[in-house]
Amino acid sequence: MKKMKLAVPLIVCGFLYTGCATAPTMKGSVEKDATLTGETAKLEGVGANYAGPEYTIGIITFKNKSRTPNLEKPSTDILATLLKSAGLEPIMLTEEEMLEQDKMIQLQQTGAVKTGKKQAAEGFESIDYRVSGSITEYSEVEEGSSNPLKQTKDQVARVTVDYGLVDIATGKRLLQKSGSGEYRKTTGGYLGFGSKSTADVGLRDGALRDAMAKAMTEMIIELNKKPFQGRILEMEGSTVILRGGTKSKLQPGAKLGVYRQGADLKDPDTGRVIGKREKQIGEIMITSHQSDKLSEASVSSGMGFQAGDIVRAKP
Repeated sequence: MKKMKLAVPLIVCGFLYTGCATAPTMKGSVEKDATLTGETAKLEGVGANYAGPEYTIGIITFKNKSRTPNLEKPSTDILATLLKSAGLEPIMLTEEEMLEQDKMIQLQQTGAVKTGKKQAAEGFESIDYRVSGSITEYSEVEEGSSNPLKQTKDQVARVTVDYGLVDIATGKRLLQKSGSGEYRKTTGGYLGFGSKSTADVGLRDGALRDAMAKAMTEMIIELNKKPFQGRILEMEGSTVILRGGTKSKLQPGAKLGVYRQGADLKDPDTGRVIGKREKQIGEIMITSHQSDKLSEASVSSGMGFQAGDIVRAKP
């Protein structure tokens, strides 16, 4: 009888242990859900503190060069959301629209196209800066625990992103960088009544958000270095109509230099256009804002201003 009494707990224990491996499991509870770097919240705070002009940023849909499908739209959408939270105005562009925009800007700069107030304020020419990029690498790694009492698994997503920022008015590339993002999720359960996590969209988006937050921070740093910049849309006698408005954060009485662009400047080694020649041809003063995007100004000095000329706030 004593042997039977000893055998019962052994059998029960063996049943429980087997249950740990074969019993139906419930959904695991998320124990930790955070970026590996721990920097995302701080980086997004940089955007929240941006107090510069409310520029319109054209975002060309990111290319996906990784082996993981369907990363183009979420990466682009996440960047747009972050820029919007910083007080900037993102506009989505296709590559075809980008080419059309470039053509219109070139025609406007030569004076072949003179754009009216509405079209200039709302069309392609309204974009101040342009962002493009690609997802070059994406991976997910799983790390599990074989503890019989507690099963956990860490899922780590890593992404590498190339991105660039271009000043539409000058054609100058302000940024060309590569960055990375990481994200971790840990799930677990006890005595077989939990499950290891499976890959999910949140893991992917977490890594993309981390990478895009870092990219946005670099863009904000560059934009904070630059004084307000816009374009003359048209001349009405001696009155200058310019792209600015209340979003420029300029007050009536503010003075701006007027600049005319010339020939392309090319890198002698690569032949790539890195900017344009530029000459100051006068100065104007803001007299009033007509809307959030349009301002009027009077001429302080110079003459012969035309649509497409660049205006830039004086230090």
